[in-house]
Amino acid sequence: MVPPVNIVQAVVLGLVQGITEFLPISSTAHLRIVPALLGWPDAGAAYTAVLQLGTLAAVVGFFLRDLLGMLRAVLDPVQRRGPEARRLLYMIAGTIPVGVAGLLFKHAIEGPLRSPVVIAISLIVVGLLMAVVEKLAAHRRGIDDMTMRDALLIGLGQALALVPGVSRSGITLVTAMALGLRRDAAARFSFLLSVPAIAAAGIFELPKVLRTPNLAGAPLVIGLLVAFVSGYLSIAWLLKFLRTRTTIPFVVYRVAMGAALLLMIARGQL
Repeated sequence: MVPPVNIVQAVVLGLVQGITEFLPISSTAHLRIVPALLGWPDAGAAYTAVLQLGTLAAVVGFFLRDLLGMLRAVLDPVQRRGPEARRLLYMIAGTIPVGVAGLLFKHAIEGPLRSPVVIAISLIVVGLLMAVVEKLAAHRRGIDDMTMRDALLIGLGQALALVPGVSRSGITLVTAMALGLRRDAAARFSFLLSVPAIAAAGIFELPKVLRTPNLAGAPLVIGLLVAFVSGYLSIAWLLKFLRTRTTIPFVVYRVAMGAALLLMIARGQL
């Protein structure tokens, strides 16, 4: 039986989803951990996946001009070989790995992998990896310098984000930076790549949530609205931040949070 989600919980979960979906700190981890710390039952993978439709609306709204430009370029014979058309192709190609992995490992993702231990270790490991890449990467290439190889490698990185705590935005940002992209360019492609992945996950789980009285209705609508607003603001802030700053603050946050979780688990507090 799926536990009910009330209005207060919907607001908190929507806010957590919106803020953490696009920051490289793992939305799935926070949606699993925050309720546990507050003494709430886990709303389940289905509800949190559908909350992503709110952040999907945020990223589509923020990048609407880019997305429409890519579609026009694909339909225009003159622009079909240009950078905008290629970007759309790269988005599609980069989504294939996470789609395949999601179908193959669906039961593990919704079950054992949601454990606090897995989340804590993932937070620390990816945080340390981010620190290494931040130090060694060239940070020179723009989004229009990407190749199909880059898109596929970033897509493979995105597939790892099915493990809670890894962070879809975190691992794609790390992979893109490791390939030499500037921080802001890496974040921009990460956001664009999230569109098909988030849409697929949310739409796949939506029927299950709508058939569940405890989750459908006002709590779902409010959660989606809060996720949309906070997600839009999160995108705008991170793009501005990464133009002049490094990812080190996120490294510190991830490692500290992962260590704190392991300590709480060892003490039996989580």
